[in-house]
Amino acid sequence: MDADTLRSIQAPIKDSYRSEPGTALVTLTARGSLDEGSLTCKVETGKALAIAGLHPATGGSGAELCSGDMLLEALVACAGVTLKAVSTSLGITLRSGVVRAEGDLDFRGTLGVDRQAPVGFSTIRLTFDLDTDAEPDQLATLLKLTERYCVVFQTLNTPPALSLAISQS
Repeated sequence: MDADTLRSIQAPIKDSYRSEPGTALVTLTARGSLDEGSLTCKVETGKALAIAGLHPATGGSGAELCSGDMLLEALVACAGVTLKAVSTSLGITLRSGVVRAEGDLDFRGTLGVDRQAPVGFSTIRLTFDLDTDAEPDQLATLLKLTERYCVVFQTLNTPPALSLAISQS
């Protein structure tokens, strides 16, 4: 896809959001079902069923997906798509690239071994290894705009208001 094609696809969407801002507010959902016989949650992805379980560092078998890995994978997916869209819009040619996310966890917090240890990622590093002839200033702009427009990155960077609830069926 080239920049003109991307603009032609997005222009009417942007115009609609400008004229009717409420149409830009979309609620995304995810759903999972708990398995009575195991410590797993079956997440419906829309394309397949993803079975999440405990990470081996917390007693899991490693056969199921780890939700921490899934979070990093979502970041990689979003950042990769955003980077491609921004590079297309800016006319920066990317011959190929690798997007990598790494996150540091202290499982003492997750398992309640040490109340001072954090639960969750303490650091996440997102890197792009790109095969491109772009100039350093173009790459700086590409990185800045990817950071600005990547939904998952911005959600992690500026956490939304969260809530928990239980209902009984």
